[in-house]
Amino acid sequence: MAITRHELSRRREQLQDLQRYLAVLEADHDGSRAKLLGFRQRYLEALGPLMRELDEIDAQLHQATALLSEALKRQGVDAPVSASQRAKPWPDVPALPDATPLPPEPTGPLTDLPPPSLKTLYRRAAMRFHPDLAPSGPEREVCEQRMMIVNEAYASSDRHRLESLLLAAGELPEKVIGGPADAVRAWLGLCEHLVQGRIRIVRAQTAVLQNLQMHQLRVAIERAEAGGMKPLDIMATRLRTQIAERRQELYIGERVGSDASLAADFLRKRYQRLTGLGLQ
Repeated sequence: MAITRHELSRRREQLQDLQRYLAVLEADHDGSRAKLLGFRQRYLEALGPLMRELDEIDAQLHQATALLSEALKRQGVDAPVSASQRAKPWPDVPALPDATPLPPEPTGPLTDLPPPSLKTLYRRAAMRFHPDLAPSGPEREVCEQRMMIVNEAYASSDRHRLESLLLAAGELPEKVIGGPADAVRAWLGLCEHLVQGRIRIVRAQTAVLQNLQMHQLRVAIERAEAGGMKPLDIMATRLRTQIAERRQELYIGERVGSDASLAADFLRKRYQRLTGLGLQ
């Protein structure tokens, strides 16, 4: 059945509503991503150098304690060594993938009439191919053969064959298959499918952003800043304190190697600090 102009207008409005809703979702996603990228830049500018310094000292500490543990093992003393505590790199903040462009809308005249009935097609075919309407000679013989095909197609309800004969004879498509309105309906259905698929992608990508630990950290820090606090300054102070403690720990670790008892005690305390586990 062909689609009416009223139905086409309604479907177009539905598609436009979907596109407007998608545009809102994409804008919200892009806004959240921009905030996250801006926060990451500000966070790394404030704390990045201190985090790198702490990382370097931790790497030196790990190397020193590993050498200390090997020296104790050669003396028959078993001392634990914990894994290196390096900061994890911050995850990427991916952008939305490119959207699949919508296909162009079919062009041509739209008709409100449904495709003609099988009997109407048969009558149109008879008007074109009936031998009584053709001049004598070869053309009449061709019409006789085609009329036999028309009769067979009508008797077997072979609509497709009748349509093919009429279209090949130059009949206007909208008079045979109802015009391009059905193609527009199919186009609208495809566009709706593509837009709905894009909406699902944007929602899923937005959920990924909101589940990032960086997003949760941003929300907590901005909330604290709105309350008059300076959380980044507090975090920087804590990092400086940790750096000072690690430097002192590294200084001690590099100087207890000559005393097996002090070295073993140093490694146990460091293991407890890093793992939170006690040793018997």
